[in-house]
Amino acid sequence: MDYLMEKESLLLGSSTGCLLLYNVDEKTTEVVGQLEGGVKTIASSPDGALISVTTGFGQLLIMTNDWEVLFETSLDPHCDLTGDINSPNGHIQSSISWRGDGKFFATLGGLEGSSQKLTIWERESGNIHSSSDTKAFIGASLDWMPSGAKVATAHDRKTEGKCPLIVFYEKNGLERSHFSIDEPAEAVIQALKWNCNSELLAALVSCGQYDVIKVWSCSNNHWYLKQELRYTKKEGVRFYWDQTKPMHLICWTLGGQVITHRFAWTTAVSETSIALVIDGSHVLVTPLSLDLMPPPMSLFHLTFPCAVNEVSFLSDNSKNHIAAYLSNGSLCVSVLPVADTWEEFEGSGISVDPCFSESTLNNYMHLTWIDTCTLIGICCRADAFSSTPMRSSEASSLLEKNDSPYFINEIELVCSEDSLLGSACSSGWQAKISKKMPLQAAVIGISQNPAKEGSAFIQLSGGRVVEYCSKVNLFRMSAPVQVSETGSDHTFPTSCPWMTAVQCHENGMVRTLLFGLDDSSKLHVGKRLLSSNCSSFTFYSSAYGAKEQVVTHLLVTTKQDLLFIVDISEILLKNGEVTTDSHIRSHPRGKQSKEHITVWEKGAKLIGVLHGDEAAVIMQTTRGNLECIYPRKLVLVSIVQALVQGRFRDAFDMVRRHRIDFNMVVDYCGWKSFMKSAADFVKQVNNLSHITEFVCSIKNENVSSKLYETYISFPDHCATSVADTVNSHGLLSDNKVTSVLMAIRKALEVQVEESSSRELCILTTLARSEPPLLEEALNRIKVIRELELLGVDDARRKLYPSAEESLKHLLWLTEPEAVFNAALGLYDLNLSAIVALNSQKDPKEFLPFLKSLECLPPAIMKYTVDLRLGRYESALKNIVSAGDEYHEDCMKLLNANPQLFPLGLQLFTDPDKRHQILEAWGDQLSEEKCFADAAITYQCCSSYQKSLKAYRDCGDWRGVFTVAGLLKFKKEEILQLAHDLCDEFQALGKPGDAAKIALEYCSDVDRGVGYFITAREWEEALRVAYMHSRQDLVDTVRDAALECSALLISEYQEGLLKVGKYLARYVAVRQRRLSLAAKLQSEDRFMDVEDDSISEVSTSFSEMSAYTTRSTKESSASVISSSASKSRGARRQKKGGKIRAGSPGEEMALVEHLKGMSLTSGALTELKSLLVVLIQLGREETARQVQLAGDNFEVSQRAAVKLAEDTVSNDKIDENAHTLENYVKMLRAHQSADSETTCWGIKALSPPWTGVYSNSHEHAEC
Repeated sequence: MDYLMEKESLLLGSSTGCLLLYNVDEKTTEVVGQLEGGVKTIASSPDGALISVTTGFGQLLIMTNDWEVLFETSLDPHCDLTGDINSPNGHIQSSISWRGDGKFFATLGGLEGSSQKLTIWERESGNIHSSSDTKAFIGASLDWMPSGAKVATAHDRKTEGKCPLIVFYEKNGLERSHFSIDEPAEAVIQALKWNCNSELLAALVSCGQYDVIKVWSCSNNHWYLKQELRYTKKEGVRFYWDQTKPMHLICWTLGGQVITHRFAWTTAVSETSIALVIDGSHVLVTPLSLDLMPPPMSLFHLTFPCAVNEVSFLSDNSKNHIAAYLSNGSLCVSVLPVADTWEEFEGSGISVDPCFSESTLNNYMHLTWIDTCTLIGICCRADAFSSTPMRSSEASSLLEKNDSPYFINEIELVCSEDSLLGSACSSGWQAKISKKMPLQAAVIGISQNPAKEGSAFIQLSGGRVVEYCSKVNLFRMSAPVQVSETGSDHTFPTSCPWMTAVQCHENGMVRTLLFGLDDSSKLHVGKRLLSSNCSSFTFYSSAYGAKEQVVTHLLVTTKQDLLFIVDISEILLKNGEVTTDSHIRSHPRGKQSKEHITVWEKGAKLIGVLHGDEAAVIMQTTRGNLECIYPRKLVLVSIVQALVQGRFRDAFDMVRRHRIDFNMVVDYCGWKSFMKSAADFVKQVNNLSHITEFVCSIKNENVSSKLYETYISFPDHCATSVADTVNSHGLLSDNKVTSVLMAIRKALEVQVEESSSRELCILTTLARSEPPLLEEALNRIKVIRELELLGVDDARRKLYPSAEESLKHLLWLTEPEAVFNAALGLYDLNLSAIVALNSQKDPKEFLPFLKSLECLPPAIMKYTVDLRLGRYESALKNIVSAGDEYHEDCMKLLNANPQLFPLGLQLFTDPDKRHQILEAWGDQLSEEKCFADAAITYQCCSSYQKSLKAYRDCGDWRGVFTVAGLLKFKKEEILQLAHDLCDEFQALGKPGDAAKIALEYCSDVDRGVGYFITAREWEEALRVAYMHSRQDLVDTVRDAALECSALLISEYQEGLLKVGKYLARYVAVRQRRLSLAAKLQSEDRFMDVEDDSISEVSTSFSEMSAYTTRSTKESSASVISSSASKSRGARRQKKGGKIRAGSPGEEMALVEHLKGMSLTSGALTELKSLLVVLIQLGREETARQVQLAGDNFEVSQRAAVKLAEDTVSNDKIDENAHTLENYVKMLRAHQSADSETTCWGIKALSPPWTGVYSNSHEHAEC
């Protein structure tokens, strides 16, 4: 029979040849045809368009859905099957199977008990594509793999006394592979069926006492028997794979029972990385921590009496417990020693005997250890389902509502035999059901509670989780996950076949998390969704030697073949999904990222990890191979864990093994902290070659935090200042390399015995310091060389390397030229020659130089060497010690290096030589334009003439007259000097100082008052005029003040006009820019346009004169005209260049120019002094006009700057609000609120601003 999808009917064939069509919905039966010889097989094509039928006469018919026969032919055209029908053995067997794409189909046909051929037919033409050799096929056992790769058949070997074979053929009819079903020779394979994804092959095998359904899977070209479901002969079981759910196997019996077995792939790798693989009656055992053996290889295997259906594993401190549930209902237990002692089991098989039990252990699933002597398992009620064992979590049957079909049984295990230490205990076990409790729903999975012995989490159908507690014999609703406060219900939102309970740290407390992965690739922790794209997951623990296994990281693979490693702490802190999903969307496959690892083979899944320092992740490919990777993040976590615990040897080994930067050892806990632990580091590593490698890799910067900050977080002290570390000399040291290597060097001298390797390692620490301590290294080599020259042959000498070996080691580490210079710095010419020879220098280059040094006196030789090496302080000391005949060379050295003058004064005690040095120092300071310091230095050596000149050069007239007094100048000379200074200061633009000299030393009142007027010191000029009762000078001051007032009023009015024009131009440019930007944005073309390019617009404004400086009128007063332009420039801060209309920077240039028009502090001081003098001279109205003009200009300039600052960052200009008039009013109101005028203004001259502003504003707009 077969189901026709398009007709929604069941097509039945009878032995009499009738073809019946049964409509399922209408429940009607229709006879559609009659075939001679009876109907043997019916099979429709995968697309349902064609129907293939075989008859009892060995005929093959291909028909359409409308019962039109396309072609009819014999199953074996080369053999006449019809001629043998009437023979005693004339019963013909046949079977048909279509390929998944429907282009080909395969048939088997022949007389029962005779040899047959596998024939491959073409769909379109009906021709034979290929056929196999004649074999003893079992007629009904034929199925083509849905993927189309292989055709599964069965071979009978009864004549050979062997069990049947399952044989695979290719499309070309050639045999590809085969395997034995491991049953007696009398066994018969009645049916073969592939599941819909071609991963599993099921066979119904008829044995002597029972029928059995066997399920195999293939990996690494090996077929593993994964399940064996036994039924009695009376039940007459048949099976079929679900067409849409590849892991669902549907079985039915003659009694009308229909049972659905739901399988799930479970990774049997324990927390101690022991892998178990079920292979029929064997369980393959491999400790992955010892060797990475891909199945079917293994370290050893356990042999059971029959096929294994369930395996449970438990590991404690000293033993490993394995429990296996067999297909015949037996329970087997084996206790193995620790994995470190398993080498003696290599290649062997350990037989395991069934446990003795008074009661039957039928129908067990989800076998789980809850302690070392107790198992729990889920069983199905025998009368509700089959009386034979099965694996099922879903079934359909007619049960009463209050009668639960599921029970949880607790099994106590006792061993009656004593096992030897280090041996396996696989017999003498007794099993007893101690507790039995009903369940109200099917069980999805069980996970041991790691936080409580004798407890387990049981997941029921729908995701509900309950906790089973053995000691108190009760169930309670579990709340193992409390990530978010969502109430007491913390179950999974859906059934999760893959469930794991783990322990983790949260705020110093150990708590339990329950993770579950459902069939739709969603990973949950309780009700919270972690990832919607998960294909497999596992956990890693960085804890080393901890009593409780606390996980620290979650490892997740996705459907895009990406591996993510997530900190458990991140899962506890975040409320949303883990970042895998969003990261996948932003990072396409093939693009490298530090956030994930791209899995090298499609479909590879996580099967386990090696915890602690191993930091390995083990994955299994779809082919079955095992691959081990070491993710950088887990490696760094392991290194950090070792460093925090002070296990430097382990951390160092991991750094070397995984090629991590050696600076990680120093940088993570901080190099200051490492210096304190340097002795422990050297003691633990205890390998001088490794220490040398470490020393050569240290760098001064914090390398690790830059390289690995994306993988792990570094403590805050890694970035703190290093300026507080004190070295051995009591000085502050901020050099990481030098400080760390100094600590290593001291530790080597204390912790390691004297040896040649230790000395070379110490030399390495000296050479790798920054800067290299080459002189100290050469001193050590020098000591070895002196011992060699003395011919000392004691035991201590033999512990050191030769001087030549040490020197070559030093030259290999550093630049030969630097070592040669360091040897010269020791003033050891012989050592310098040896260094030069070993550095392959040309003797013609260094021998003449060394010979010339050898001929010099010791002090001069040292002086010459110091000059070559740039050690000028030492050179000065040596040349001074050489004697007076080299004093000229000493002075040349001082003049060439002015920083040596203080040391030179310290070295010489002779007064004449000290005076010579001081005078040379003064000359040097004069050349450097430091005239004030030079003048004092000259006075120290009584060189008053040079001191006088230095004072004149620096403009200190008081110092000049003081030195003139020291030189005993006559009155006439001082007067002449005063006249000269007056002219000089006037020319230098310091008329105020010239006025004081004229009054104090020349007694020239007219000249002094004139200088004060030029300097704009109006009050001082008027005071001196009145002090000497000179009315004529008072008139001069009055006339000059009035002229200056008129000039200032004119300038302020001109400035007011410029402020208005500049501001108007700025507003126009700003409005044009904003309008252009809005237009471009509306056209969606404003994406990449920069502000500068937008400003490049032409203008139609004609006020170009606003950018030119208007010349001022010439003043008739000589005192005013001489410095009018200079005073104007001093009163304003002019910042610069010409403003070009339409240029990119015009807008900001206008703003800067407005700011530059503000009055300087000097100009304000002069203005206030002028106002005071005008009032004192009775010119109050003139003073009021000056103050009004200055105040109007200042307020307008400030208002313009304020308006520009407010609009430059605004995208809109309000023509009513953003005006100069409004901003001036705002500033005036602010001044009125403070009840104060400007700081320079005279309060007596302040007008009522409400009446004045309109006039000033009208004037500004003209």
